[in-house]
Amino acid sequence: MVVAACEQWLPEGQRLCEDELAVRFLPGAARAMVKLCRWRFVRERLIHASENGSPGVWAGIACRKRYIDEKVENAVAAGVDAVVVLGAGLDTRACRLAAPMNVRAYEVDLPVNIERKRARMRALWGRAPERVTLVPVDFENDDAGAALAANGFRMEAATMFVWEAVSQYLTEEGVRKTLTILAKAGAGSRLVFTYVRKDFLNGVNFYGAEGLHKRFVASGVWRFGLAPEAVGDFLGAYEWREREQAGAQEFAERYVAPTGRKLPVFEVERCVYAEIQSVPRGIK
Repeated sequence: MVVAACEQWLPEGQRLCEDELAVRFLPGAARAMVKLCRWRFVRERLIHASENGSPGVWAGIACRKRYIDEKVENAVAAGVDAVVVLGAGLDTRACRLAAPMNVRAYEVDLPVNIERKRARMRALWGRAPERVTLVPVDFENDDAGAALAANGFRMEAATMFVWEAVSQYLTEEGVRKTLTILAKAGAGSRLVFTYVRKDFLNGVNFYGAEGLHKRFVASGVWRFGLAPEAVGDFLGAYEWREREQAGAQEFAERYVAPTGRKLPVFEVERCVYAEIQSVPRGIK
C-alpha cells in the first residue's frame, strides 16, 4: 500500500496505479514517509531501496494492483452482486471500487488485521462505509465460508473474489481449503489472485531476487507456490476455469511502457484471472 500511495505523487500519465485512498489507510509512520515522497529525490531513494535484492518489486506490486483493479472494475460494470476481498489488509478496493457503485463488499482477514482496519475506518469516517462488511477469519483454521455467511454473504451470488498476495503465506492445505469454499460460488462469479512461482520457492530459479528469497522463503514465511503451466489444472479441480495469466512481460508492456519510466518488473509473482465453471457441478 506504500507503493500505491507513493505512485499518486507522480503525474497521472506516469502512475502505474491509481489509489486516492491508499495513503489515508496507512499507519501514521507510513503516512509520514509517503508524504515525504512528494519530492522526487526521496521517492527515487525509496524505490531504489525496495529494489535492493529484489529487482522489479516496485513495478511488480504497482502493476499487480492495477491489473486487479481493472478486473474488479470490469466485474462491477458487468453487474456482480458482491465483491469479496480475501486477506484484505489495508486494501482500499471495497471502499473505492465496490461501495461507491452500490455493490456489497466483504473484507476478510485475520482478526487483528480486521480490528486495525475497523479502527482506521472509524478515524476516517466514524464507521465502516455502509456497504462494506469486515469479516475476521483465520484461513488456516477457520471456515471462511461460514464466517461470510454469518455476515450476510450469499455464496450463490455472482461474486468478484480478490485474493492478492495471500496464497504464498498459506500452507497448501490452507490454499486448498479456501478454494474448496470458493468452488461453491454462484454462476457469473470471478476470481483474481496472485501466486509465487514454485521454482522460486524451491530455489531452482531466483529470478535475480536472492534478497527476497532469503527474507521470505528461507525464513519460512512463504510456503506455497505454483508453476504457471499447472495453474489451470489446479483451479479446475475446484470448478474454476483459468482465463488469463499476467506477469512481468505483460505488465511491462501494458502498464510500464506507456509511462515512459525505465522500471523492471519482477518475475517471482504472477496474477491469474478465472471464472467459475458454467457447467453443472461434477460435470467436466
